[in-house]
Amino acid sequence: MAVSESSKGRPRVLIVLAVVAFASIAIDQITKLLVVQNLELGEVVPVVGDLIQFRFVKNSGAAFSIGNAYTWIFSILAAAVTVFIIWFARRIRSFAWAWVFGLLLGGTIGNLIDRLFKEPGFGVGHVVDFITIPLLPAIFNLADVSITAAMVLFLILTIRGIGLDGTRHVAAPKDADGETGSTTADEREQV
Repeated sequence: MAVSESSKGRPRVLIVLAVVAFASIAIDQITKLLVVQNLELGEVVPVVGDLIQFRFVKNSGAAFSIGNAYTWIFSILAAAVTVFIIWFARRIRSFAWAWVFGLLLGGTIGNLIDRLFKEPGFGVGHVVDFITIPLLPAIFNLADVSITAAMVLFLILTIRGIGLDGTRHVAAPKDADGETGSTTADEREQV
């Protein structure tokens, strides 16, 4: 039985996804631990002048502290996203998409760890947030940065037409009459 090129590269793609996710989780959890050990709740420390600051807060809600009374729902959603990504990962054949899902998985698990194991209790723990940019109305952490980076990369890959298998769907050129040529409609470019 012959092994296709895409199935040969699959283990490497999954390794990239796992390494990116693990690194994201580790960096997020280490920085949160350092913040909890070295800053008082509410303390502000300038990092890059007034442009970027550390300010230790505990967030029981989602982004912008929305839904503070529904922390357990965010825990369930994060667990569901985690399971979905792990299940869906077998379809990924592209290193770029492995980065997308690795960053998303790492960021989701990073905040889920807080919700499951931080005070006040299992499933309702508060997420440690500490990065603030005074021009923005948010305080966030590195798990949030991973999730945001995953979404930006997702948009770039989608706009460029890059599929989960790593192929780029090339639009067929139009002829002088504005008609799409049928000979190049199925062309693909490996990314």
